[in-house]
Amino acid sequence: MLAKICGTEIFFDVDGAGFVPDGGRMAERPVLFLLHGGPGGDHASFKTSSAALRDVAQLVYVDHRGCGRSSPGDPAEYTLDNNIDDLDALREHLGFKRISVLGSSYGGMVAQGYALRYPENLANLVLVCTAPSFQFMEDARRHVAEHGTPDQVRVCQRLWDGSFESLDQLREFYEIMGPMYSTTYKPEEFEAGWTRGLRSFVALNRGFGDFLRTFDFTERLHEIGCPTLVLAAAHDWICAPRHSQIIAERIPRAHLKVFANSGHMLAGDENAAYLQAVKGFLTYAPG
Repeated sequence: MLAKICGTEIFFDVDGAGFVPDGGRMAERPVLFLLHGGPGGDHASFKTSSAALRDVAQLVYVDHRGCGRSSPGDPAEYTLDNNIDDLDALREHLGFKRISVLGSSYGGMVAQGYALRYPENLANLVLVCTAPSFQFMEDARRHVAEHGTPDQVRVCQRLWDGSFESLDQLREFYEIMGPMYSTTYKPEEFEAGWTRGLRSFVALNRGFGDFLRTFDFTERLHEIGCPTLVLAAAHDWICAPRHSQIIAERIPRAHLKVFANSGHMLAGDENAAYLQAVKGFLTYAPG
């Protein structure tokens, strides 16, 4: 489905009931917006890793502007600020007073910005393998330089420069970097995931070549007042766990859980434990 908001069209998909029978009453479930990474990814991976969250919440999958099944539009408008405002416009379009948000990787950066800009509309926050500032890039560059293969160093240069020229180059990047992204990487699963998803190298270039080099929420994290669950991966190469630690230390009502056997693709590497953590949080956190 497409929502015409903020001068563009944002794709969303809804899964799960908002109200469920509970004895003699209808119990309202939290609404959970799921924000994908990239920039330039889409919601597809959530459909395999996170669909079971429908047991405790009504899920709203979102493709950021210019990504996935959202309309392409002007690449100059693929910005963190617009992604934040698009999220609230979509909330209003769908008629939700307050929402919970789960953001993974770049989606977690959008989620932090949303928590700071629209605190009155946010019930709970889940941040997965993300970072609060541009400093994650320097740590990631150093990690690849010290631990990457020559091919990994080569394809990452396109990421740091924001200079991908085709989907073929983007596919090469994710295929070569796959074993660093995931501790359970399997070539056949990569192939299936790549085929299912829709990716934009233009949106990725806009992020890594521009606004991700300067964004910084660090000094404002203390303003986030809602219950927050921060999930980090011990083997995350691009959003190192120390960045999740910074987030959890600065948000007053945050709880940090580090997954010992996961890479950046935490939701796939330790799926059962990931689902248990998020379901528990959504069930017991005040909303």
